[in-house]
Amino acid sequence: MSGSSSEGASSTASALPPLEYHNLTLNAKKRRFYTPYEVSEHNCASDCWVSFLNKVYNLTPLIALNKTSVLIEPIVANAGRDISHWFDATTQDVKTWIDPIINERAFYTPMKRFLHVPAPPYEAKSKTQEVIPVVPWWQDSKYMIGYLSRKTRFIRIINTLTQDDHQLEVCSEETLREILDRYLVFNAHAASYTWKRLGEVLDMEKTLSENGIEDEDGEFEELGIRDDYYIPAIHLMYNDDLTIG
Repeated sequence: MSGSSSEGASSTASALPPLEYHNLTLNAKKRRFYTPYEVSEHNCASDCWVSFLNKVYNLTPLIALNKTSVLIEPIVANAGRDISHWFDATTQDVKTWIDPIINERAFYTPMKRFLHVPAPPYEAKSKTQEVIPVVPWWQDSKYMIGYLSRKTRFIRIINTLTQDDHQLEVCSEETLREILDRYLVFNAHAASYTWKRLGEVLDMEKTLSENGIEDEDGEFEELGIRDDYYIPAIHLMYNDDLTIG
């Protein structure tokens, strides 16, 4: 499985503020949480997502507005990736250091200066005057589209009516209702089924862990067992109606 572990993920999820969704590209699905793989699919200038400090940003409109600026190059080069190493988790701002040329604290951008980072005094002046906004893009909520899952999991979903068996990577913070939404690509009538685990009806408003489907990756790792050795299964029991999604 992928993703980094985090205790108390479900309680964190419930405490998160509601999101507004802006400029989702290529018919991307609106979600509270995204997997690293989902972010990685948006990896070019015309469809650029990045993640940092456990948030996901769609920077496609930012790039479109500044397409003639060389300062978008480091962003485009890292499209689809996590760039948390650019930022200080405490200040939520770009990392700083003592610049050896001016012997003063300045922004630290070893990957090259990028958009909205002020130029140091010794850098050659651009012919085009740079406009540094009051709120730089990394602090601008209009570009934030969701949260990066702190820990992803794999789950098997077995349709007992058709015997279809699908494996999904999901976010540990997601409720079963949100996982159902991911599953709609395989079965548009997924809401017409009762979701069960070992014969017990699952609560669709709770996470996998809250439904007793624990994440055993840590135990497998300690025992030297491959994390894909056992993937828990959910069984869908048909309710005999045609509810759409």
